[in-house]
Amino acid sequence: MNKRRYILSPCGTSLLTNFAKDGRQRNLIYKHANAKNKSDVPEADKAVLAEVIEPLAPAIETAGYEQAQVMSAELNSIIKFYGGVLPESNDFHLLLCSDTWLGEVTAGLVSRWILKTCPGMTVVIHRQEDLQTREMTTFQWALSDLVKKFYEQLPKYKADGYKIIFNLTGGFKAVQGFLQSIANFFADETVYIFEQSEMLMRIPRLPVKLDAVETVEKNLACFRNLASRVPYEGDITIPETMILRMDDAVELSAWGELLWNEAKEQLYKKRLWPSPNPEKIRYGKGFEKSTGSIEQDRMRHVNNTIDKLNRFIHDRKSNLKSLDFKPTGREMAPSTHEIDAWADKDAQRIFLHKDGNGCYILNKLGKGLGH
Repeated sequence: MNKRRYILSPCGTSLLTNFAKDGRQRNLIYKHANAKNKSDVPEADKAVLAEVIEPLAPAIETAGYEQAQVMSAELNSIIKFYGGVLPESNDFHLLLCSDTWLGEVTAGLVSRWILKTCPGMTVVIHRQEDLQTREMTTFQWALSDLVKKFYEQLPKYKADGYKIIFNLTGGFKAVQGFLQSIANFFADETVYIFEQSEMLMRIPRLPVKLDAVETVEKNLACFRNLASRVPYEGDITIPETMILRMDDAVELSAWGELLWNEAKEQLYKKRLWPSPNPEKIRYGKGFEKSTGSIEQDRMRHVNNTIDKLNRFIHDRKSNLKSLDFKPTGREMAPSTHEIDAWADKDAQRIFLHKDGNGCYILNKLGKGLGH
């Protein structure tokens, strides 16, 4: 039985430009390619663009395979990937569009054709915030967020037996170039149509690995805080290509995220690392001892939980339900609160309290309530 496929396809506006009847319409598509919302486009230009968009919906609904391939670069490569005919399958398609009105419109039309042709497939449109080619800094922030999304989601699909395909024929060149450079860290195979030919080029995953552990370990506190989006008060000594600066804010760049995620799993299983933020989180006398005999995977959870607590302290509005931060509800002096270290049938909690300076002291790792 063939594996199900997870197919990522960046979407540009080729469907719109290919359907445009004249240079006036095409020029307006290019002119407003980075318009975030429909309301950002002048009424006169909007009316001209409607002459392209409105007839496209019924046209794409009735398009056969050959016509769809001519209309859309994204559909052309998807159809070629399947050998000319979409099979009855439950493959998953992620259509990555820019953070623009026309980008989302185009992705919606591509999705409509796929689902009309093969209703069993799942198609999700992901409009990546700030992914536009007008401003370089925000574009790079968007790429950094995209890397985080891939690290969060793609391992789950791989664990469920999906083959990860990056289909890089469509989309803006800047996005294509970035996805090509990171494909070897995420995709099992990369495909795209070679230049103007009808041949689909297929590139298997190459044995590429970042030598990340040493760099990250030397700058661990900095990486941990920036990855958690917590301001880092010390000297930032990691390479400039690994960070993004905007006004007073500093975060990991897409390349910094790659380096961090490649090293993090290996490092976090190794040992309990020092607090990422000693002014806000410190270890009590018994805490390190209570974690001394746990398995490597459990140690990874403990280090991750400390990162979540660091984020929670910085921003109480953060969506960190997985911490389950709450009072102990029983006499466990000096501990007044507890958080999840990991949650399964052998769940463990970290018990902690706040000292007079507002610093959280982690007292021990132990069984939670009801155990």
